Amino acid sequence: MWRKSIVFANKIIDIAENLATSKRHFRIIEQLEAAATSVPMNIAEGKGRYSKKEYSHFLIIARGSLYETMTLLEIFRMRDWIKSDDFESLTNQSIEIAKMINGINRNLKS
Repeated sequence: MWRKSIVFANKIIDIAENLATSKRHFRIIEQLEAAATSVPMNIAEGKGRYSKKEYSHFLIIARGSLYETMTLLEIFRMRDWIKSDDFESLTNQSIEIAKMINGINRNLKS
């Protein structure tokens, strides 16, 4: 899950670096990169904590960042800032990561 989220974030950074948008769009692009990189960082931070409860808390934060990323990707798709193939691939990756986060979180609570 952590590795997949790093690959996911790296792909988003690659796409963001190649966007042909104006400077006034810099903030939303920066927000996309921040949300995407927040996913693996929160997974890692939670794993480094001492309790299952803390780990679960950071997984919930990671999931929130993932959903934020998915929302921004949808906006980018609507504006034709990303290719349909990239959007579909990232959507599939995000769904897979979300399922993994949810599964681990369920296991932590049982």
